[in-house]
Amino acid sequence: MKDFYEHIFQKQQAVQDMPSNKQIAQWAVALMHLLFPERNSHTYHEQADVEAAFQVSEAELYQLLLKTKACAECDVKKVAATFFEKLPRNYQIMLTDAQAILDGDPAAKSLNEVIRTYPGFLAICIYRIAHELLIQGIPLIPRILTEYAHSKTGIDIHPGARIDEYLHIDHGTGVVIGETCIIGKHVKLYQGVTLGALSVDKSLSNTQRHPIIEDHVIIYAGATILGGETVVGHHSVIGGNVWLTASVAPYTTVYHQPNSKFIDSKPLA
Repeated sequence: MKDFYEHIFQKQQAVQDMPSNKQIAQWAVALMHLLFPERNSHTYHEQADVEAAFQVSEAELYQLLLKTKACAECDVKKVAATFFEKLPRNYQIMLTDAQAILDGDPAAKSLNEVIRTYPGFLAICIYRIAHELLIQGIPLIPRILTEYAHSKTGIDIHPGARIDEYLHIDHGTGVVIGETCIIGKHVKLYQGVTLGALSVDKSLSNTQRHPIIEDHVIIYAGATILGGETVVGHHSVIGGNVWLTASVAPYTTVYHQPNSKFIDSKPLA
């Protein structure tokens, strides 16, 4: 047992200065509260206070990056500065996601409701924060962020996926979007949708393994679309429970034909 205890102790020493997953998630949540005060009871009364809050958030990101040992070769000060320079553009994209949900869900009454309560909006925003860090070469932290959103919403979006504007994830529980997935504009995904990979060798990890979803596509609940060579053409509709491993031309509807039986169950007289 002494060897076992020594092994665990050495591991503890190796990670003692790293930020915890909780700290990383708290930074992202605080940033969302700053961007979307609808999600937070705290408000600022002077513009200077808002500017100062963003400066604090940038400093916190810098400290998180500085303490992430896997990022020893990164210029973390430049990464943090670039992230916040690009934040206004990413914020505008997040607003398009909120608008897509409002426009596409008859149950949504206002942008305030979408921003404050919809799990799809939370998962997409966290993904967009994580993706921005990932494309700047930051390891580990982006995946920690999207796994936090996964744990809160049931929506699993890999930070490496490339997702354009106006994404609508309706209900969302069980949605999976893989690392190399490419999603165009105005795409709507229902619960249980999987945009995944066919089983491939580990050596192919840097290839296109997940499907491409073009603009204005609707994918209904439980559909599974697999493979890096699978392209769903624009303005297509993929029905519920469809299993798809081949490309679909634009303006195509694909549906699963159930073998349902209807039995008269009225009680006998």
